[in-house]
Amino acid sequence: MRNSLLTLFILFCSLSALSQPSQKLVRVAVTPNSADWNYKLGEKAKFNVLVTQNGIQMQNVNISYELSHDMLPPFKKEATTLKDGKIEIDGGTMKDAGFLRCRVFVTHNNVKYEGRGTAGFAPESIKPTTQMPSDFQEFWNKAKEENAKIPMDARLTLLPEKCTEKSNVYEINLQNFRQGSRLYGILSVPKAPGKYPATLRVPGAGVRPYNGDPSSSDRGIISLEIGIHGIPVTLKQGVYDNLRAGALNGYQNQNWENRDNVYYKRVFMGCVRAIDYIFSMKEFNGNDLLIYGGSQGGALSIITAALDERVKGLISFYPAMSDMNGYLHGRAGGWPHYFKNLPDEKSIINQKEKTAQYYDVVNFARLVKVPVFYAFGYNDMVCPPTTSFAVYNVISSPKKLLVVPEIEHYAYPEMWSDAWKWSEQILRK
Repeated sequence: MRNSLLTLFILFCSLSALSQPSQKLVRVAVTPNSADWNYKLGEKAKFNVLVTQNGIQMQNVNISYELSHDMLPPFKKEATTLKDGKIEIDGGTMKDAGFLRCRVFVTHNNVKYEGRGTAGFAPESIKPTTQMPSDFQEFWNKAKEENAKIPMDARLTLLPEKCTEKSNVYEINLQNFRQGSRLYGILSVPKAPGKYPATLRVPGAGVRPYNGDPSSSDRGIISLEIGIHGIPVTLKQGVYDNLRAGALNGYQNQNWENRDNVYYKRVFMGCVRAIDYIFSMKEFNGNDLLIYGGSQGGALSIITAALDERVKGLISFYPAMSDMNGYLHGRAGGWPHYFKNLPDEKSIINQKEKTAQYYDVVNFARLVKVPVFYAFGYNDMVCPPTTSFAVYNVISSPKKLLVVPEIEHYAYPEMWSDAWKWSEQILRK
């Protein structure tokens, strides 16, 4: 089991390396003057700014900066010149739980650089703005019941070029949501006879092909990586580029006027259908299933664990779709920031807000019963920390929180290492 789960660590590290930003010529470091970036309500926060090139403080550098509350318009903007590349900015304080952000901009040789620091004020007491509809569970139970009536009709296509000495790799597609609608993914299965644990990887946002994870199955873990768009996941890149710019452009914003027509209803049912298939496999040990993902995948991990009790543990990094209605209540909302600049009439907005409650990660998190590994950073402006805490604070099951304040919408390999160690204990149980 240890060797098998080591594969997860290797996979997580590779995913992290792909998502981390590269180093730049000019670095703008913005750091709150609190060791953990947290403050008590009413306590003043200051931001230390350091601008360097080649590790050396830049002289007479022009900067501009702005102060804002998480994802809201700036309440202060100023420009100044730093004689020795550093300055301390007084950020003030907050009376209510939330986040105060300082963004600093430098233009050098016609290239614009940014650094940001985000101070947390009593984040452990942040409460969500979204409400759970009275028929929330009834709505999703009905959706699962209807989906269960549709034959799975599993179809596997061996991918010889992806197979290894120890693993068979397939493109899999399953019937899901309605007759003729398909869910596609990459399935990696150990060749040796036996019963194995399994992982389900759910994807971040976007339209792209997938490669699966035969390195995990080589070491004894069934791995299923799914796409969400109902299209094959082994096509040429140009196909996905065209779909991203065409039919699937802005898919995350489709049909929020009616709870039955939201794009993600089929997606959520697809995650459950993927679990249906795993539990039908003769190679699966019938118990040990871990689900994981980041951003949109972080959201789907929580949602799927709430919808399907067969999940034994989940890993969620900076989940999207969290407390989405926040913008309607004077604070940050989660990706896709649907309510940030809606021009619709109030009556239409009210209807969309009610619809969003059925899809908000917060309301699924309230129902999660399995252990959770949860990680994010304060500088994330895709899935902002206000929304991440809104979710985390309502989880009542055993949970482990890993906050690395300085990161934006990515994760360090060490964070995935902690996730691997945690998952090892979960699957051992």
